[in-house]
Amino acid sequence: MGLFSKKKIETTLTAPIDGQLIPLEKVQDSVFSQKMMGDGFAVEPSDDKIVSPVSGTVESIFPTKHALMIQSKHGLEIMLHLGIDTVELNGEPFEIVVKKGDQIEQGAAIGKMDIDAIKAKQKLPTVIVIVSNMDQVKNISEVTPGQVSVGADVQTIQSK
Repeated sequence: MGLFSKKKIETTLTAPIDGQLIPLEKVQDSVFSQKMMGDGFAVEPSDDKIVSPVSGTVESIFPTKHALMIQSKHGLEIMLHLGIDTVELNGEPFEIVVKKGDQIEQGAAIGKMDIDAIKAKQKLPTVIVIVSNMDQVKNISEVTPGQVSVGADVQTIQSK
């Protein structure tokens, strides 16, 4: 290791909700499955409680409460997207307990989503975690599909 070599910076993303972990390519929305927004993973939820997949600062919460951005301490921009096409529900099935500017720890409560209400509106409740600034990513691990518990380690990102 040279005198000026950079220390390897790794961030581990955890499951934001209980459910079935799926690779991003399997999400039933081409914007996400084709990784147009960035890389990450998704969970088909079996519970309604949502926690932060990373420690950081809440940078923004969409007015429709279906998505929020968290900046990790190492500068990764993490989007937490609740459901597919749920922007059309105008925030009704979501209860968000954090606000812009909050410093949150990995695993801290973010809110709840009413899965039954989302399904009743013919929408999918898939929870998607995306690293949106992939230009800062050197390597991102694959995910192993299967049952996942909230807070379980899911994906490791190595920053540039």
